[in-house]
Amino acid sequence: MSDPIPVTDEIFPQHTSKSYALVELMPGEGPMVGKGPEDTVFSFPLVVLWEIILMLGVTLFLFLFSLAKQAPLETIANPLVTTDPAKAPWYFMGLQELLEHMHPMVAGVLIPTILVLFLIALPYIDHSRAGAGVWFTSARGKRIVAWTALYTLVVMPIYVALDTMFSLREMLRTAVPTWVAQGLLPLLILFVIVGLPVLVLSLKKPTVREVMLVLFTVMIVAAVVLTLTGFLFRGPGFKMYLPWQMPNGYSPFAGL
Repeated sequence: MSDPIPVTDEIFPQHTSKSYALVELMPGEGPMVGKGPEDTVFSFPLVVLWEIILMLGVTLFLFLFSLAKQAPLETIANPLVTTDPAKAPWYFMGLQELLEHMHPMVAGVLIPTILVLFLIALPYIDHSRAGAGVWFTSARGKRIVAWTALYTLVVMPIYVALDTMFSLREMLRTAVPTWVAQGLLPLLILFVIVGLPVLVLSLKKPTVREVMLVLFTVMIVAAVVLTLTGFLFRGPGFKMYLPWQMPNGYSPFAGL
């Protein structure tokens, strides 16, 4: 009686030129399952045409704005004379404001890196198809975003004002190591500010998307608050003043 042929030789024959493979099927649905022509928007020409119209509209707006508002170049910068206050462009103003409250490595490297990684990972964290393409997902999502935005609009100015009046980096300069006073403690404060609305929402059994809405809203609104603070309330010496009480004749609106 001859030995039976091994099953592996039948499934994976050796010394063959055939180009097939054994694959595994996993249960799941693709994004186009159940989508018919009535539920689908073609990228061409519909979406492409709208993008072209938007591009032309933005170009026309910039052209008309450049005719109404002159933006001449200033004199060559003098490295021996620093402008006071020396403010960053508006898109870096929030980052410059953040530098006033913690170590540059934390404010300029660590926090931006965390935010960028969060945005990159967002589609992989929230991959649910429920409510996809709907602003704020649902009526509950709208309420979550509204309350989170209101919370951030209140808490962030309070944090900026208190840290300006009672600066941790100055109060604890000689009491604790620098990485604690300027790095760890500010990070813990920001963690509490961001984590508090998430903690409150966790009592309502939220979905992953609702948690992401909270985190994203805190990030966007905090960036707006920091940008406006640096633009409107920072004067000579980058100290905090009310916009109408700036010393030495400085006005944050002078360059507009």
